[in-house]
Amino acid sequence: MSELRWNPILEQWVITATHRQDRTFLPPDDYCPLCPTKPGGIETEIPVDTYEIAVFENKFPSLTSAAAEPAVQGNSLYKVAPSEGLCEVVIYSPDHNATLADASVGQIRRLIEVWADRYEELGRLDFVKYVFIFENKGKEIGVTLTHPHGQIYAYPFIPPKIERELDSSKRYMERTGKCVFCDVIAEEISDGRRIVVENDSFLAVIPFFAGFPYETHILSRQHRGSLLDLNEDERLDLAKLLKTILLKYDNLWGTSLPYIMVMHQAPTDGLSHEYYHFHIEFYPPYRTKNKLKYLAGSESGAGTFINDTLAEEKAEELRQAEPRG
Repeated sequence: MSELRWNPILEQWVITATHRQDRTFLPPDDYCPLCPTKPGGIETEIPVDTYEIAVFENKFPSLTSAAAEPAVQGNSLYKVAPSEGLCEVVIYSPDHNATLADASVGQIRRLIEVWADRYEELGRLDFVKYVFIFENKGKEIGVTLTHPHGQIYAYPFIPPKIERELDSSKRYMERTGKCVFCDVIAEEISDGRRIVVENDSFLAVIPFFAGFPYETHILSRQHRGSLLDLNEDERLDLAKLLKTILLKYDNLWGTSLPYIMVMHQAPTDGLSHEYYHFHIEFYPPYRTKNKLKYLAGSESGAGTFINDTLAEEKAEELRQAEPRG
């Protein structure tokens, strides 16, 4: 059962998806549903013996195109709606033990094409208002399948964090005539201390306002709304910079660093969002090699992050995170 329930206090939708309690949870390596099907073996989600990148609908989706009627009757205060949408899984590699950091620049470049294709195709559906591409990596994040993969949620509404970014971006442009993200980029370039790595098309920074110690934002130098607006050179530059950031994360402490990676793009609701700016955000959950950054009272209850590190110092650590040995 899955449905949308309206929170009238925060004015945002909550997805209830009770069937997801039954999803596969950390299966043994020899019984991974995301590995290619072995000849004579149990058929997995991938019915071929190898692949480059695979995309398919999530077997335990939070949103579905064949959404059932809600289990409860709503009213004027507590609105309910069918959980119409789509959830897809994007498998990066047939190698069960690989990570995205292990992929070549060419492989990441092909993945960017896949992301762009899914953003465009899912965004054409009349019930999809926002296409959200993300990856949860690591058991610390709550990952239930360790095979390297990401996900795509095609929402029937604009998620609240994106909506807040859209609203602030629109107000900033109306007030100044400029893009707030472009001004953030200019400020970060002018200061320089928080830049981790950059190339002709993108820069990666631990922003001035980072909530996580090693939170990194990848921003397009040119004002772009989505992956579809990136030209060939920009897509290759994005692949190169993603590869570098992923390696720096792993080189930081000589271990495969968990993270949440999220892609913020313009909505697909048919409206103009010329004031918005494409970017990718990373949230690693560690504040030191052995200490997690927990989202406790202030973060979870009040929505206010407390960062016990300086962005300038953490950016310097990541800049220096080169391969050991």
